[in-house]
Amino acid sequence: MAKIEDLAMAVLEYDNLLARTLVQEYYDPLLALAHIEKPVTEDRDILVTSAALLELLSLRRGQTPPAWTAEVGPLLHSRYLLKAAASMQRLRRMCETEAPEPLRKRGLFAPPNFLEFV
Repeated sequence: MAKIEDLAMAVLEYDNLLARTLVQEYYDPLLALAHIEKPVTEDRDILVTSAALLELLSLRRGQTPPAWTAEVGPLLHSRYLLKAAASMQRLRRMCETEAPEPLRKRGLFAPPNFLEFV
């Protein structure tokens, strides 16, 4: 099973192929997302992104996210999860206004279907 922090790192590094590969494991119908442990990391961006991704996946799968995610606040500086958002104004605006709530509340911006199609 891929660690949630590995998925978070792939997302933050714009490695979309790796992120899509890793996230597939989190769509396993037998996986209880609430039991995924908090990452052991000093990197706040990895921790925040891990929490946001688990909440997003939990929402999409109709599950309860791990309790530890509620303790994790937002990023210190907002980030777009698609590199193209830096240069494409419409995409950037869509990411800001339509990002899934678990991402948006933590300062992460992506299209509404981010990591939905794996």
